[in-house]
Amino acid sequence: MTLELTSCTYAYRRWSSPILKEFSYRLPSGLTILLGPNGAGKSTLLKLAASVTRPRSGTVTLDGLDSQTNAYRRAVAWMPQDITPMPSLTARSYVAYVGWLKGMNRRDAWDQAARALDRVELMDKADVKSSQLSGGQLRRVGVAAALVHDARVLLLDEPTAGMDPRQRRVFRNVLNGLTDEVSVLMSTHDVADLAEEADHVTVLDGGRILLSGATSTFLAHAPADAVPARAAEAAYTSLLGG
Repeated sequence: MTLELTSCTYAYRRWSSPILKEFSYRLPSGLTILLGPNGAGKSTLLKLAASVTRPRSGTVTLDGLDSQTNAYRRAVAWMPQDITPMPSLTARSYVAYVGWLKGMNRRDAWDQAARALDRVELMDKADVKSSQLSGGQLRRVGVAAALVHDARVLLLDEPTAGMDPRQRRVFRNVLNGLTDEVSVLMSTHDVADLAEEADHVTVLDGGRILLSGATSTFLAHAPADAVPARAAEAAYTSLLGG
């Protein structure tokens, strides 16, 4: 499935400068890392793609479906930066509740919640209250909630913020297990989130795409004398003109 933004302009207020102006982007299949400094427009791009906000002009579509249709919203899932636990709900109840909000009946939402938790390797925490989960586990619950209604596109806004290196590794392993079925766009300002297994990298700065291509194309921007372990950081710095 192809998610595409075409000539989109968006500003928070009518009188303010656009965050994105005449912006066009097509999401590749697989796992795409969206890099950029704070204020680059990453969250705005994701909110437009998730149908959380509407562009002032331009279109957002998924295989021709307009972003304001229910069919589009069923196919595209968004996980915001902050996942708020609900103390009265277990992990499974939390995911099922989100499925119900997406229009599923209660029985299907409950059944699919178990499948979604299994996909993110968290079924063993199904009966644990969401308020008792670790930060990394809660973010995986957020991914399960995004997947419960069989979304085909998953949009993640800074999902690894606050995770330690081990939690980041587990989280990336989860994403890698999903990308045969789901296209993933994961935003970050931390190049440490760029794993070798990412299929594509998009670099955004000031509302403009500086690069969008295969991970190897991104890494090729690193200077020849860059330390291999810091190649992603060097390539990112080079693209930003640092």
